[in-house]
Amino acid sequence: MPRKLIKVTPSRLGVWADCPRRFRMTYVDRPTPPRGGPWAHSTLGAVVHNALRALFDLPVAKRTPETAAALVGTHWKDDGFADQDQAAVFRDRAAGWVHDYVKDQDVTDDPVGLERWVSAPVGTIVAEGRVDRIDHRDGELVIIDYKTGRHALTTDDARGSQALALYVLAARRTLRRPCTKVELHHLPTGTVAAWEHTEESLARHLTRAEETADEFQLAIDTAKAGGDPEVLFPPNPGRQCAWCDFRRNCAEGQSAGPQLDPWAMLSP
Repeated sequence: MPRKLIKVTPSRLGVWADCPRRFRMTYVDRPTPPRGGPWAHSTLGAVVHNALRALFDLPVAKRTPETAAALVGTHWKDDGFADQDQAAVFRDRAAGWVHDYVKDQDVTDDPVGLERWVSAPVGTIVAEGRVDRIDHRDGELVIIDYKTGRHALTTDDARGSQALALYVLAARRTLRRPCTKVELHHLPTGTVAAWEHTEESLARHLTRAEETADEFQLAIDTAKAGGDPEVLFPPNPGRQCAWCDFRRNCAEGQSAGPQLDPWAMLSP
């Protein structure tokens, strides 16, 4: 019988590498164990993404920096922030990021995709995921990922991003156009880190993804056959336990260190 392809998203790969127990609680256990509350940095990132998506849905004449900043307010939520005062500081900060981004970037071309889901069989997996933005430049697709984290990003970050490489592989099959270039747009600094993939570099990312997919699928299949989930999906205690959504369900994670406040991962 032909081997069944394994569905793979960047999130699944990342969670497995981070902690197999967290993987089990996220993707295997049903019902899913209770999660922790919202994180302010996640709220901030989601607002910026939503504002930029809404901007590109507008006619070109209305894609102004002022409109972009106003859209941050339209989509704003206070989830995870310490209080309304802290939320207001970061709302204004995010509005400034988006304003300056639109002022400095060419936003007159309509993207091929916004929050576009791409999925395609490649090798022994089905690579899929939701891409923030897909542009079309000089006859090729360009994969764009927005970032709102603390630190500026480099070419090495774009080159080493397994998520972006998988999006390239899926997008070129889904949209049937050439695609090799990826970009990380860091809103806080207004910088763009870009990389042009080769077939060799994409193959390396694909091999890593296939190996990881084989690992977690074997654990899933063995558990279904009666294997011990605690052995197949062991915890991986570390600093990441401080912000794990399933910390309350994991004694090892609680012992790894104190839990962070929901706003602790915001920039100073």
